[in-house]
Amino acid sequence: MRILFCNYEYPPLGGGGGVVMAALARQLARRHEVTVLSSQACDLAAEEEDGGVRVLRVPVFFRRHPAVANFPSMLAYLPAGFLRGIKLRGAKTGREAPFDVINTHFVVPTGPLGHALARWHHVPNVLSIHGGDLFDPSKRSSPHRHAPLRAAVRYMLTAADEVVGQSRDTVRHVRDLYGVHRHVGLIPLGIERPVPPDTASRERFGLPPQCFVIVTVGRLVARKATAQLIDILADSRISDAHLLVVGDGPDAGAIRQRAAQRGVQDRVHLLGQVSESDKNAALMVADVFASTSQHEGFGLVFLEAMAFGLPVICYDRGGQTDFLVSGRSGQVVKLNDTDAFTRALVELRANRDARQACARHNRRRVENFFIDTCAAHYENVFAAALDKRAGSRRPAASPS
Repeated sequence: MRILFCNYEYPPLGGGGGVVMAALARQLARRHEVTVLSSQACDLAAEEEDGGVRVLRVPVFFRRHPAVANFPSMLAYLPAGFLRGIKLRGAKTGREAPFDVINTHFVVPTGPLGHALARWHHVPNVLSIHGGDLFDPSKRSSPHRHAPLRAAVRYMLTAADEVVGQSRDTVRHVRDLYGVHRHVGLIPLGIERPVPPDTASRERFGLPPQCFVIVTVGRLVARKATAQLIDILADSRISDAHLLVVGDGPDAGAIRQRAAQRGVQDRVHLLGQVSESDKNAALMVADVFASTSQHEGFGLVFLEAMAFGLPVICYDRGGQTDFLVSGRSGQVVKLNDTDAFTRALVELRANRDARQACARHNRRRVENFFIDTCAAHYENVFAAALDKRAGSRRPAASPS
């Protein structure tokens, strides 16, 4: 197949949605011709090759931070992407029809682009929804809060040839928030199997060798509520606990300020945006993975933590509830119950056997969530969309 992925973010821009789509594209590029149409910002090249994937980026001008998009950049992506998309030719063939199927990621903001290009080129559009594009409780701009946006999202969910969600939570929002009653495929996201770094020591991060290490990974934005982890660290009264914060974003300053206010600034280590190797090293040296995110469409970072055998403590809102279970993978706590979150952390600190049991469970469980499995499911969906489109074009049989 010749596949076009549309996503306004592709690494190093953005967060987990772009990361998993890039991994999916690279996996499919082993057997198919794959092109990605994304945003150009932060001095990124307009065209490059990434693991067999042809990556095209259109200029959006207004984006200044790789971790965070803004409305002007998202809006600019749509006309720029459409103009680039209608001029595409096959990367290898030069044929007029450059691809067989479009896979559009994020109904907001990418949905209109994938929809328009699919209509222009007369190919099926498979729409992948990621959670935050339907429902983000931390944003007043979340589409579910505004009637015009709800109507636009409802139209694109209805018009797509196929719709795929990555968790039961996301699939449920299609019906409950947008009133769309159609089949929505459920394909859990997958991660590339992490490559352990050659060396990973606590000294590398300025940590005492025998301390208790909590790690969190994610963009420092309101939805992640990372400042809560500062209070939880202080309230736990675990004197040897240190927190590694992997990621960057507009909340970094507030997190530093909160750490100083609570007197734990010497035990909070903001690493910023780091390489994949450094992120994996931070996961390797940790004892527990913690996230205070208010909602996750799926939660790739939880899978990464599980792959390194870390118990996971998080809240109960989002797609991670499909694969995280209290007492087995760690603790899943009621949303914003910071007292229960703190107790869970203290209990895991005190019970080494429980941490080891979680580690064994998580390493086994994560084997179901690697990218090759995800890609195989997507291949089936693409093939079904092509068959359905071909069937609709066949002339009706003549009456006998």
